Amino acid sequence: MADTTLMTIPGQVDPVPVARDITPREDGRIDLIGLPRPRIRELFEEAGLDARQAKLRSKQVFHWLYHRGVTEFDAMTDIAKTMRPWLAERFVIGRPNVVEAQHSSDGTRKWLLQTDDGHDFEMVFIPDADRGTLCVSSQVGCTLNCTFCHTGTMRLVRNLTPGEIVGQVMLARDALGEWPKGVMDGLDEAEDAKDPVGHYTADGRLLTNIVMMGMGEPLYNFDYVRDALKLVMDGDGLALSKRRITLSTSGVIPAMERCGQEIGVNLAVSLHAVTKEVRDEIVPLNKKYGLEELLQACADYPGASNARRITFEYVMLKDKNDSDEDARELVRLLKQFNLPAKVNLIPFNPWPGANYECSTPERIKAFSDIVFEGGISAPVRTPRGRDIDAACGQLKTAAEKKSRAQRDREAAAQLATGE
Repeated sequence: MADTTLMTIPGQVDPVPVARDITPREDGRIDLIGLPRPRIRELFEEAGLDARQAKLRSKQVFHWLYHRGVTEFDAMTDIAKTMRPWLAERFVIGRPNVVEAQHSSDGTRKWLLQTDDGHDFEMVFIPDADRGTLCVSSQVGCTLNCTFCHTGTMRLVRNLTPGEIVGQVMLARDALGEWPKGVMDGLDEAEDAKDPVGHYTADGRLLTNIVMMGMGEPLYNFDYVRDALKLVMDGDGLALSKRRITLSTSGVIPAMERCGQEIGVNLAVSLHAVTKEVRDEIVPLNKKYGLEELLQACADYPGASNARRITFEYVMLKDKNDSDEDARELVRLLKQFNLPAKVNLIPFNPWPGANYECSTPERIKAFSDIVFEGGISAPVRTPRGRDIDAACGQLKTAAEKKSRAQRDREAAAQLATGE
C-alpha cells in the first residue's frame, strides 16, 4: 500500500474528511473525473487558457466526460486536434483501478478497486428483471463498528473523493457497455406531479439505480458524496433521476436534514433493532444518536411522503432482534412517528468470525407477516452474491488477502478456459 497519511479514528467520533478533492497522481497530471464544470474551467485557466477559451473547453470536456463516457481526449471530436495533446499532457480521464472482478452464479458482479494512492475498496452490481442496481462505496473502510457487518470490522482509512465515487458509476457503465442514450431531466418534476405526465424508462440500460450502501458511512463523507451525486444527477451528464438513487445511513442525525435539502435522494436507514439495549450492541452509533432521536429525524426528512417512503433496513439475527415482540414494537415505533415507511428484512449474511446466526426462514416470515398486518410493507430481501462475498454486510474484500501473483494466475486460468 502506498505511503499516504491514514485517518486515525479512535472509537465513535466524527471522521475528519480529507481536504483534497483530487487524489494526486505520480505523473503529476490532474484527474478530471469528479469535477464539476466550474472547477474544470478554473483548472484550465490555471493551466494557461484565457477565460473565454477555458469556459468553452470546460463545457465541451464536461459533456464528453459525463455524457459520452470517453476515456481519451483524442475521442473529443469537436475539440481542435492541436488542443487535445495539450489537454493530455496536463490532465487525465480516470477510472478506479480494477484489481479484481468477480461474477456470482446469480449474475451479481463485484469489483475490487484501488485508488491512485493505493487503497482498496469495492462496488457491487445487482441485476434484476426490471432494474440493475449499483451499490457504491463512499469510504475506504468504515468507522461505525456495527457488530453484524463484516465491513464494519475494517479500520477507516480515508474518505473517497468525488472522482472516486462517481468513477464507480462510470466504470460500471464501461463494464456493462452502456452509456445514457438520452437525458432524464424533467423527470423529477413529472414524478412529483399529482398526475405524472411521464414515466421512468431505463432506455434499454442495465444500470438503472444507485444505492449508497457500499463500504463506509455516506453521511460521514457528506460533501464529497453530495458533489459526486450531483454529477450523477446532472441532466447534461450521467442524467440519472434522484428518484433512482438511495442513500443509506446508520443514523448520522446532524447530516440527515442536509442530505434531504442539498441532495434530495431517497433515504434508507440501517435500523436493525427496536430497543436501546440491542441497537447499542449491534449499531454502536446508537449510543451517540438514540433511537427516538433518529426516528424523529426521519419524520423531519425533507421530501419524505407516501410516494417517497423511507426504507428501514432490518437484518434478521437469530434470537437477537427477530421475536414477535420485536416486530410489534417496530410497527408501534413507525406509527408513533407517523413515518411513511417500508421495511426491508435482510437475512443475515454470515462471515468468518461473526457472532450471530441468521434467523430461520419460518421466523423471518412470521416477523414479516406481523409487520404487514400492521399496515407496513416488509418484504424479505433475497440474498445476492453470497458466493463472492458481495451480499449485504459482506464487503471486506477477501480478495485483498490474495497476492498479485495469485491474482495473475487466476486471471490467466480464466482466459485459458474462456470464462
